[in-house]
Amino acid sequence: MAAGLSDRVREIAEARGLPESEVFERALERGLEDLWEDLALAQYFDGELNREETIERVGRTRVERAEREREVVEEDVDWGLNA
Repeated sequence: MAAGLSDRVREIAEARGLPESEVFERALERGLEDLWEDLALAQYFDGELNREETIERVGRTRVERAEREREVVEEDVDWGLNA
């Protein structure tokens, strides 16, 4: 997998005209952003953050989408338990 990763980084760097180190930096930033959003949403659903704090951290659109996704999963679980 490491060779595959290096090949991907090299290809992205060449296609974008960037140094490989910048490709790694951007990938790390994207990954951290996703992890940060996941953490904030988990804390919100666990009652550790209120809705407004969560919106401040990840944005209203992301919170509303996560709420809808959770609602759909809960409906599916309820349907499965009561079918």
